[in-house]
Amino acid sequence: MTQAHLPHANTATAAIRDSIPIGLGYFTVSLALGVYADQVGMDTVLSGFMSAFTLSSSGEFAGLNTLETNGTYLQLAIGVILVNLRYVLMAISLGQRLGPEVKIRHRILMAWGITDEIYALGMARRHVGFVDYVASMMLPILGWTSGTIVGSLVGASLPPLLTSAAGVLLYAMFVAIVIPTTHGSRPMLAVVLGASALSVALSYLPGLDAGWRTIIVTIVVSAIAATFAPCPDHPDEPDLPTDPGSIKEIHA
Repeated sequence: MTQAHLPHANTATAAIRDSIPIGLGYFTVSLALGVYADQVGMDTVLSGFMSAFTLSSSGEFAGLNTLETNGTYLQLAIGVILVNLRYVLMAISLGQRLGPEVKIRHRILMAWGITDEIYALGMARRHVGFVDYVASMMLPILGWTSGTIVGSLVGASLPPLLTSAAGVLLYAMFVAIVIPTTHGSRPMLAVVLGASALSVALSYLPGLDAGWRTIIVTIVVSAIAATFAPCPDHPDEPDLPTDPGSIKEIHA
């Protein structure tokens, strides 16, 4: 391997390492999804394809619920789109962090892997690149898809207590990713606290589902943060990972 390839290799390795907890958590949580898919009547192969190409716990649960209640395909499409509208905002935000060297085909592949946790992991890095972002996608996608397949195979034999406990793991993982970024950064802390407070306040509005609540919180908080605490531009900085161990490896 040449010296020119070392930065990409090290950032990809760091991204894979950082994504291990997400992949393990996805595997556990998707077991419940696989069990639900089996209860709805979806076969194991189709369940695996659904998880591999959708990569959305809320979207897939909403879709399965529509199938379970004999809803129409139009209802399924509208429900999944509404639940996943926040990913449009995430994709736009991610695209603003990418350089002109990232081609359209690369952006399409990165868009496929946008989930709450993968997006947060990628955006937490100082620079977002194609290689390290795709590297951070691999284990979570593998964990989510394989967990769904295993859950579908196990079916109703999985204890209800385990499926109930698994439902909170995605939120716990997201908190574990976001909270460390607030250390030493008052604007980031203000964003997290402000988003949390606004989300709680909006939850009391009747008729406003979680999908729209997330979109409103994202737009309002990000607009305020961009106005009063914009991120400085550093176009001349090298594309180094934020992980200190990886930086030492590159300079070594």
